[in-house]
Amino acid sequence: MFGTVVIGVGIAGLARIRDLMNPMPSSPSEHLKLFGFVSRRSFGNINEAKQITLEDALSSKEIHAAFISTENRSHEETIRTFLEAGKHVLVEYPMTLSAKAAHELWEMAEQKGKVLHVEHIELLTEEYKQLKKEVAGKDLVKGTLHFTGHVLDENKTGFPAFSGIARLTWLIDLFGDLTVTSANREKQMDKNYSRMTVHFQTANK
Repeated sequence: MFGTVVIGVGIAGLARIRDLMNPMPSSPSEHLKLFGFVSRRSFGNINEAKQITLEDALSSKEIHAAFISTENRSHEETIRTFLEAGKHVLVEYPMTLSAKAAHELWEMAEQKGKVLHVEHIELLTEEYKQLKKEVAGKDLVKGTLHFTGHVLDENKTGFPAFSGIARLTWLIDLFGDLTVTSANREKQMDKNYSRMTVHFQTANK
């Protein structure tokens, strides 16, 4: 069995705990054993998974890998901490707030002989797979991707473009590399409203 720990118990972290506690039959998850979860908040147990300290997670010889499901801004430091402790790391997308930091961490993982895997779960959904089939072999002339959500705490999630970067990778996966041609942001603090509009161009213009 491969020992794991979940870091962070937001929506993604809770889903990780649920799936690790109840793996699908005959799936690779059956070979993973959840030893606990780490959170800044005090929970005790969640679905029979016990809360452990960060220090215990780092020092335990039974824990081989960490699943990081915290806010974007803390990913880099948490990844580095677990790699330094000799653990494999799976982290929710986006891995870091800069490409430079991401490359540094991948190099660090390679030097230590550990796996550092970034998972963008939306690209594995049936809805996305269907969308990919629909655009295959077609030329993009013009299109719009619009999505909404509640206003996020920029101190935790990073600057606004990072709140939507998971959706932007849809476009790159579907249509190849993109170039930003313009971007603007509108804020209405009294209404707790913020909107970012970005225009991209594909490689063939």
